Amino acid sequence: MMFRTRGEKLFDGINIVLLALIGVLMLFPFLYIFSVSFSTLQDFLRSEILLWPSTWSTDAYEYILESKAFLRSLGVTAYVTVIGTLVNLLFTATMAYALARGIMGQRFFLFMVLFAMLFNAGMIPTYLIVKETHLLNTLWALILPVAIGPFNLLVIRSFFLSIPNELHEAAKIDGANDLKIFASIILPLSKPALAAFGLFYAVTHWNSYFSAILYINDPRMWTVQVILRQIVIVAEPTAALGTNEMLLENPPPPVTIQMAAILLATVPILIVYPFLQKHFAKGVMLGSVKG
Repeated sequence: MMFRTRGEKLFDGINIVLLALIGVLMLFPFLYIFSVSFSTLQDFLRSEILLWPSTWSTDAYEYILESKAFLRSLGVTAYVTVIGTLVNLLFTATMAYALARGIMGQRFFLFMVLFAMLFNAGMIPTYLIVKETHLLNTLWALILPVAIGPFNLLVIRSFFLSIPNELHEAAKIDGANDLKIFASIILPLSKPALAAFGLFYAVTHWNSYFSAILYINDPRMWTVQVILRQIVIVAEPTAALGTNEMLLENPPPPVTIQMAAILLATVPILIVYPFLQKHFAKGVMLGSVKG
């Protein structure tokens, strides 16, 4: 067992205390949103910082879950997140594998990837490309323009380079082509990396709202983040979610509707983390050594 000095123990103790305080500060906004979403108007007005409601109410959640606009936006966001992440992983992994195997013009393609990572054409040229390719008012406008993340591609390529070349040679001797090697050997070995970067892509798709504002004019195709923006920033909740009998009879406070919408829009993507946590740290580090 390694001997630790008193200074090292003191340093570790200070780090633990500081990290615990930071963790509490991180959880405070979630606790506030959670409490306000379940509170009544009287509780909200009674306290400047509401951390625990005296009277619990689910009116805000009932109103939101009765809204077809909000439920439809959740479905649209789930579709874009799932399909978009699959497209991201497919395009990123296949291009990274090709660049790792030394294709013709490899230096040129690597330069283009690095150039795309450092320089962005901007909003107007991107909008014109989306328009000319007839992607406006389609969900593909939220997926195809961001099909490959240059940084993610470079890291996954570094991971592919770290796989022993003997595996490729043995598979070639057995008569496997590049596609068979990629599907049967490379992808199974890449599960941690793909899980980690799949999570990055999924979170990006779930939280994206500016692209939907630019490219989607039909409110029926809005993502949940756009609806959330309408509820919290742009207009009253009723303007974004519509009215129903419950609102007319016993209207919940607008602020509780806003907080409940924020919570409902955040929880689904948080549920994904526990399933990928075991792959997360390992996957991020896999391609970061050799490049």
